[in-house]
Amino acid sequence: MQKDLSVTVAGVDFPNPVIAASGTYGFGQDYTDLYPLNRLGGISCKGTTLLPKDGNPSPRIAETPEGMLNSVGLQNPGIDVFISDYLPTAKKQGNVIIANIAGATLDDYKNAVEKLDGTDVDMIELNISCPNVKQGGASWGITCDGAASVTKAVRSVTHKPLMVKLTPNVTNIADIAKAVEAEGADCISLINTLLGMRIDIKTRRPILKNNVGGFSGPAVFPVALRMVWQVANAVNIDVVGMGGISTAEDAVEMMMAGAKAIQMGTAIFTDPYSPLKVIDGLEKYMIDNNLDSLDEIVGTVRPW
Repeated sequence: MQKDLSVTVAGVDFPNPVIAASGTYGFGQDYTDLYPLNRLGGISCKGTTLLPKDGNPSPRIAETPEGMLNSVGLQNPGIDVFISDYLPTAKKQGNVIIANIAGATLDDYKNAVEKLDGTDVDMIELNISCPNVKQGGASWGITCDGAASVTKAVRSVTHKPLMVKLTPNVTNIADIAKAVEAEGADCISLINTLLGMRIDIKTRRPILKNNVGGFSGPAVFPVALRMVWQVANAVNIDVVGMGGISTAEDAVEMMMAGAKAIQMGTAIFTDPYSPLKVIDGLEKYMIDNNLDSLDEIVGTVRPW
């Protein structure tokens, strides 16, 4: 018996809760030969800035046990090209499309989001948490004042549903979540990557040319789960969980911690079909547990 996996996040309806995470799925065009993209719940597009950005020099990817480091540095074609070339193609796939926006200044964020407000993008994900850029990025997301200021600035120029993506590289994630909620965020996504490093013991140099990079993959899942649980219990808006999710069981855990939907990223690099396997696994979980809606498991963890 087929189950209804649909979820609603910040007023936006998703056919299922599995979203391809920003930076790991491009704009979707690389996967169209593998399966219909509308099998996914949605796509969070590659982080986009006001102007085109080349990103960081190579090497900028390194493997780690149960994960990876990246310092790509938000390489992207800029907001105008996203709107003219990539967004129309992505929308034709029948997906919920989330635009992920980053910037170095408040005006960068405002101007980019203002351009999106008149488009048919479904949601905006405000990236205030990228650890791989020299200006802006995570610096906005590591303090309550910084996170709140970007959220307030962007909220003033768009009516689109606004999701704010938080960095885990902070002392109190719940306080920052409450700060962006107070300034108009409609939902929160977390976690972005942890800050990590590897060293080549032959050359005694960091493996990444940027020295440090974002650490992601299954190894970070317990940290992400803990932070999602903390944030979900601190705010009254929807939460989207991510960080190391690779199986349906991971997704169920994340939803029990309080996430209305989940994003998958690093797992897609090792298995591009992994989101579909998670979707199928969630349906099986619903059948096995006689669930009519995934909302029945959201936030149901019972702490000791």
